[in-house]
Amino acid sequence: MTNIISDTYEKIFEIVKQIPEGKVSTYGLIAKKIGTNFSARVVGYALNNSHLGEEIPAHRVVNRNGLLTGKHHFNPSSLMQKLLENEGIKVENDKIIDFKKHLWDPKELDE
Repeated sequence: MTNIISDTYEKIFEIVKQIPEGKVSTYGLIAKKIGTNFSARVVGYALNNSHLGEEIPAHRVVNRNGLLTGKHHFNPSSLMQKLLENEGIKVENDKIIDFKKHLWDPKELDE
């Protein structure tokens, strides 16, 4: 079971590392990319553990509506927004402005 989890997390981390600067993806799009048996929650669990390894730009992963639902896993919680804004992404009330403009779909990796 541990190998399945670590292999899945590694796939998630590899996708997240490819999100371009100034772009975001969603938990659901990443889950869809790694396989139909995985849910968006699995992606969230992986990113919550991403601090254990190399640098993963977890701040670039948001929910399907562009909300910074993972901000509570950053220290301080305002760090996620600050990192996104440093990349030119505007955030207001914990939501990305012009979300569709900044959205990156991992299926682009197949093109």
